[in-house]
Amino acid sequence: MDRFQHYIDGRFEDAAEGFDSLDPATGTAWARMPAASADDVCRAVDAADRAFAGWAGTTATARGKLLYRLADLVAEAAPRLAALETRDTGKIIRETTAQIAYVAEYYRYYAGLADKIEGAHLPIDKPDMEVWLRREPVGVVAAVVPWNSQLFLSAVKLGPALAAGCTVVLKASEDGPAPLLDFARLVYQAGFPPGVVNILTGGPEAGHALTTHPKIAHIAFTGGPETARHIVRSSAENLAKVSLELGGKSPFIVFDDADLESAANAQVAGIFAATGQSCVAGSRLLVQRGVKDDFLARLKTKAEAVTIGAPGAMETEVGPLCTARQRERIDRIVAESVAAGARLVTGGRVPDGPGFYYPPTILDCSDTPNAASVTEELFGPVLSVVAFETEEEALRLANDTAYGLASGVFTRSLTLAHRMIRGIRAGVVWVNTYRAVSPIAPFGGHGLSGHGREGGLAAALDYTAVKTVWLRTSDDPIPDPFVMR
Repeated sequence: MDRFQHYIDGRFEDAAEGFDSLDPATGTAWARMPAASADDVCRAVDAADRAFAGWAGTTATARGKLLYRLADLVAEAAPRLAALETRDTGKIIRETTAQIAYVAEYYRYYAGLADKIEGAHLPIDKPDMEVWLRREPVGVVAAVVPWNSQLFLSAVKLGPALAAGCTVVLKASEDGPAPLLDFARLVYQAGFPPGVVNILTGGPEAGHALTTHPKIAHIAFTGGPETARHIVRSSAENLAKVSLELGGKSPFIVFDDADLESAANAQVAGIFAATGQSCVAGSRLLVQRGVKDDFLARLKTKAEAVTIGAPGAMETEVGPLCTARQRERIDRIVAESVAAGARLVTGGRVPDGPGFYYPPTILDCSDTPNAASVTEELFGPVLSVVAFETEEEALRLANDTAYGLASGVFTRSLTLAHRMIRGIRAGVVWVNTYRAVSPIAPFGGHGLSGHGREGGLAAALDYTAVKTVWLRTSDDPIPDPFVMR
């Protein structure tokens, strides 16, 4: 089997313990991964802490040049990284190839932004004072990412943190960490000083040791709400700043005046791409009743025409789920929803054969809007459909969730679109499109979808702290030391 190593303080090293990583397409072990102990985590944090002063003192221009170098290396290594991600997570090669090529653009964006993180001069109300604000890096960052889209979800943390002058300990998910452990080679080749970036993987012990470490100043987490709750509780130990990018149960709203063919294509991409394993998956279709039957017929045809197969084949459109436990949970919730009255339009049956496959599945839940498939994030290729009559009902249904990450609106009416944009409680609203991203545009949510933003200038500022500087310009003695000036 292939063997992977941790990257700590500029060195590649084995761990005392390890675990096998399974190929989701076959269910068989293909690689041996290192499992970080609490000791390993402490060494990584200590290395990041030692490196912090030097890295923060490096000019912003120099930091930017290293990020540009990293971007070029990511672009060059995209085929290898894509193949590793496909092998270790089951994500189809056509998606990993395109996504990783675009990840390089995130590093380029933050490379260019590094020397544009500015302070400010304050027009203070005291004539003998000059007052200005400095933006300084917060310190050591703990970045914790899930297995899905891990290179992308790392870039939106590493890019702004490194540009701001922070050092980072990145914990990859124990489910499919190969691409990030291999990415460490690029960090090394780019020439980042030892300790500036450290990459390891492991289970709950490693995660707890990292998020509770007293030298951690900022925790950037992407994952599920339950793990986020543990992280928030852990942060009480070090009072670290916490940013959370969590899951979603995103509404995909189709009005009767929409271009139905375009909307159907976007909906298929929004729920079945990445086998539904995306935090912004459009898993709740809200469709106006007058076009429901037509729209469902289009979706059924498209879902049943999807090519399911080996994730490494370029013709495959839907691959396996990442883990067996995911598939078991999805299959159970689909069965419960059907038992509660949801109508199975297509899919919904675990196929025979090896691997963790599950077919594109559509459930008509118009008569059971509180079915589990409608309310719970499944993280799989399952679409729950609920019909609505009026704009007001569509908005009520869209906001009837504890999540608030993403949403989609399909209509030809500009005024209707603007009303929906104002009314939907979500961090992202796509209108007549879905799943579009850019390093320039921030994303994030609220409620069970977390808080904070990733991408854009806002993310870089999030890794800084403001220092206020007061400079007295008068040469006269301070007249009265007991009077505040």
